[in-house]
Amino acid sequence: MSEGTMHQPAQRDRLDHQRAKRVSRALVCAAAVPVMLIVAGCSSDSGSGDAASKEAGPGATTSAATSVPTVQAAAYKKLPEPCAVLSAKTLTELVPKGAKSGKEGSSSDTASRGSCSWTSLDNNGVKGSQFRWLNVSLLRFDSSQTQGEGDKLAQAYYTKQVREAQSVTGAKSVRSEPVAGAGDEGTAVRYDLKKKEGAFKQQTVVARVENVVVTIDYNGAGLAGDKAPSADTLTKAAEKAVKETVAAVTTANGTGGGSGAGSPSASPTKSASKSPSRAASVSPSPSATKKS
Repeated sequence: MSEGTMHQPAQRDRLDHQRAKRVSRALVCAAAVPVMLIVAGCSSDSGSGDAASKEAGPGATTSAATSVPTVQAAAYKKLPEPCAVLSAKTLTELVPKGAKSGKEGSSSDTASRGSCSWTSLDNNGVKGSQFRWLNVSLLRFDSSQTQGEGDKLAQAYYTKQVREAQSVTGAKSVRSEPVAGAGDEGTAVRYDLKKKEGAFKQQTVVARVENVVVTIDYNGAGLAGDKAPSADTLTKAAEKAVKETVAAVTTANGTGGGSGAGSPSASPTKSASKSPSRAASVSPSPSATKKS
């Protein structure tokens, strides 16, 4: 065997080894291509996503935020206990025989509405008797995106209450006057009302402070021949009651003063009745009937 023949296996081995290395490199490169494509694909998606977010990001967020109008939160979050808003002295003046007879109206949400009523009958035998009935009602309005700001809602209700008091069926000698020192706004409406039991003097005082409306209904009559009470005296007493109630509202919410002149600012509320109108808090005594 020649020397050239002896070297052939070694050369083949070297050639096979070189070919194997080339094949191995080719396989590695071939395997790497899909990975590179995948990475490139991911990078491409990421890039397009970034571009999209850059185009719609800040602008879209700002647009979405500004498309929803903001509503100012209501100033007052709760109401005082309705039967405790008036002092014992005031109750003795307004309902002398019924100062301790306060009856709270039913309410499914005492933070939003409440009422209390008192009845007094001073029987003087053959000389007749003096009748008094007092009702305090409170209504608090919350702010909401759909309804609007609480103080604006309360203002609309305040106006409605005053108009209802001025348009009671059968009312005579209707008279209205502003009430100073009773929150943001206050109005006293008084009139005479003839009932089968006697001639009644009716006072309705409505006040608003921020998002709360307070309504005081107070009437009196001389029954069984007794003379009718003074409308001026009853009105003055009702105005005193509304100011005390307004002060109780502000105190319940941790505020010591308000916009009302000479008294804390507070706002009257609706009665704790099922109906939003004052007619909901009906007294056992003869009461006025509003026009529909």
